[in-house]
Amino acid sequence: MGTEIFEEMYQGVPPWEIDGPQSEIVHLAEQGAIRSPVLDVGCGTGENALYLTDLGFEVAGIDIVPTAVEKALSKAKKRSSPATFLVWNALQLQELHRRFNTVIDSGFFHVLPDKKRPVFVKSLASVLDVGGCYLMMCFNEHEPGSWGPRRVTQAEIRESFKQGWVIDYIREAIFDTNLGARRCKAWLSSITLADGHVMK
Repeated sequence: MGTEIFEEMYQGVPPWEIDGPQSEIVHLAEQGAIRSPVLDVGCGTGENALYLTDLGFEVAGIDIVPTAVEKALSKAKKRSSPATFLVWNALQLQELHRRFNTVIDSGFFHVLPDKKRPVFVKSLASVLDVGGCYLMMCFNEHEPGSWGPRRVTQAEIRESFKQGWVIDYIREAIFDTNLGARRCKAWLSSITLADGHVMK
């Protein structure tokens, strides 16, 4: 899906906007799996980033959709939060000229077309410290129907991160939505940058 579609969706309330952090992000924070500083790629209107900032993490959120970032900045101002948000292309993270110990991704990886996945993985490696962790949640192939984003298999995740990374785990998870009781089937992956050398 193109940026224009997401821009249109953010004029309203997309299904993933739940007025709070995703429960899986809460669990990761409680388990001590997240280390500062944190980058939230595809941050949307910022709920995950704002939650982590409230816990004391240093967090920056990026999204390519201007309306989403405007809403995140508005929330941060209203809540007097030090979280920072930028309109930014996740395929060009090296131009941030920053390093992070953790990158969180709640629903970004699964919107990438196949040919952009290697570009994103290389971009990701440019901002993660060696030993840093990429925590990624994406729709999995067990989510029924064809609505919403494409489904991603464990094999696809492993293929994308086979060079220069260690996959700590890929486990079943749940995406919270604002669609009543509907919760969507996902993979939650913990992937560590092993040596900083990622093939093109």
